[in-house]
Amino acid sequence: MNATDETKLAELIVSVLPEGSVVRVCSDDRESVRYAVRDGNLKLRSVILRRASLRRLLHDPIGFVKVEYLQRELKKAAKQSREFNYPRPTRLHRPAVVPERMRAMAGIF
Repeated sequence: MNATDETKLAELIVSVLPEGSVVRVCSDDRESVRYAVRDGNLKLRSVILRRASLRRLLHDPIGFVKVEYLQRELKKAAKQSREFNYPRPTRLHRPAVVPERMRAMAGIF
């Protein structure tokens, strides 16, 4: 497997967007494939696909189902979001919020 396979998969995913509206952009890092979206009818402006996730998708036995799901999500995001990321960023933990009363008791200002 090489970067060409990942790039072909990325192109397959973004192929659901209107013809001529997607342009591949040079990425600052080697870990992602980036596209710019130029279409006045769409809110979406950028698509960022992580190479490690694309590699896992290539070897997944039901990867074709997941690609169809990603294409559907991308079409939906094109009208609602400015940026589409795969995989989606997750927040496992919220920042700890210390109540005012507890800070006063602990001497935290």
